[in-house]
Amino acid sequence: MPPIRMAINETLLVAPAAMGAIDAAAISSGLDGYGLMQAAGAHVAAVFLRHYPQALRAVILCGPGNNGGDGHVCARLLSESGVDVVRHGSEPRPGGDAARARADCPGPVLALAEWHPRAGDVIIDALFGAGLDRPVGAECAAVIDRARAADVPVIAVDLPSGLSGRTGVPTGACFSAAHTVTFAALKPGHLLMPGRALCGHMHLCDIGIPTRLIASADPIWRNHPGLYRDHLPRSDVSQHKYSRGHLGVFSGPLISGGAARLAAMTGLRAGAGLVTIASPPGAVMAQAAHLTAIMQRSIADETALADWLADRRLSGFVIGPGFGDLEKARGFTAQLAATGRPVVLDADGLTAFAGNSTELSGLFLGPTRLVITPHEGEFRRLFPLLAEDAEMSKIDRARLAAAALNAVVVYKGADTVIASPDGRSAVNADAPPWLATAGSGDVLSGIVGGLLAQGMAPFEAACAGVAMHGAAALSAGEGMTAEDLVTCVRIEA
Repeated sequence: MPPIRMAINETLLVAPAAMGAIDAAAISSGLDGYGLMQAAGAHVAAVFLRHYPQALRAVILCGPGNNGGDGHVCARLLSESGVDVVRHGSEPRPGGDAARARADCPGPVLALAEWHPRAGDVIIDALFGAGLDRPVGAECAAVIDRARAADVPVIAVDLPSGLSGRTGVPTGACFSAAHTVTFAALKPGHLLMPGRALCGHMHLCDIGIPTRLIASADPIWRNHPGLYRDHLPRSDVSQHKYSRGHLGVFSGPLISGGAARLAAMTGLRAGAGLVTIASPPGAVMAQAAHLTAIMQRSIADETALADWLADRRLSGFVIGPGFGDLEKARGFTAQLAATGRPVVLDADGLTAFAGNSTELSGLFLGPTRLVITPHEGEFRRLFPLLAEDAEMSKIDRARLAAAALNAVVVYKGADTVIASPDGRSAVNADAPPWLATAGSGDVLSGIVGGLLAQGMAPFEAACAGVAMHGAAALSAGEGMTAEDLVTCVRIEA
């Protein structure tokens, strides 16, 4: 018997509006909408029974739409399993599948205001799901407050009520779920912070929608090897060190050279055949005392830089980590842009253009060859208007920034977003929390720089670099330092 292909897409993130279109297409193709609802409710009931066998009562909160219909199906199945069930919320709109689910599960649906926590309660939140993009009403907000105060566990159907499925940001009062059960594909709000934390443990379930229908005209991806595997540098017996790429990493003055060392050492780990640190004359000896495999170059000013850039074997650059001199960073970046070779701009390289992203946007015209790696503060300094727009998701902001700069944007955080000027975007959600340590961003710059120096395309290099960064942190373990992180970087498909 051939293997069953599960009708879910684990790598595609589908916006709520696109998910509505998928549901409609499934029903138009001949699938029974009530059958889909039955499957959804069964998955929710299974999560309840699996994770809360000790529960004394299932409190199912039902909204008026199909999310509430899932709740009514779940209520019937749990009652048939011997669970004490009580429902609160709204009666469904007449005539649809939710009304049918309600009719198949007779009994009262009490007002939300009538729920008061009891010991042993577990809430199943089937009020609104991913389609809600406005604050919940006062009655729902009061239930959320009571649940939080009593520390009642919550299983959310599709998405915790009050959380935007598009942005991952609460629209007001919002449940914090221990488990979230969703169907066919994840939504951006499941991975974008703080949504990922508010969803708790995710359960992506197959309810029978054909795989061919789980698609979007505006795809956003969960970062995964399929985005970059075929673009990774390949080893060849005929290679020599220069054919594997020569990465140049710029260092700051004597007191701040450690960041560049981290990036340079990681560039080698990422596969570059050679890496050279370009330092101010006063920092060369200090760098030489710390490094063995990394080559050295003294670069005092733009004239010296121009002489070095005449060497066409240099194939990529990282500038910014620990660089210090912002005016000099702007001048050096302009010279690097003029070479036509790929550049990673990070840290002080980004701060050098704070409040003046227009200047940076005019430097890297033509084919995309700039990758910027801002954390939240650097992004705000570079794009204050985008950062302040509360209607945008992190994905929206990253995409607009990428288009403005003709650059791949790696918008760092627990929910790192990678965006290309052509609209491609991915969200990385696999990095461990201990990656938030001093110097880890310099390591990421070195990984991406090393991949670019080997000829990898910028978007794919950024996706691979972010994945390798997270994998290295998992390998290094909790309590790691950036130095530990460097030693754990591996090129893996």
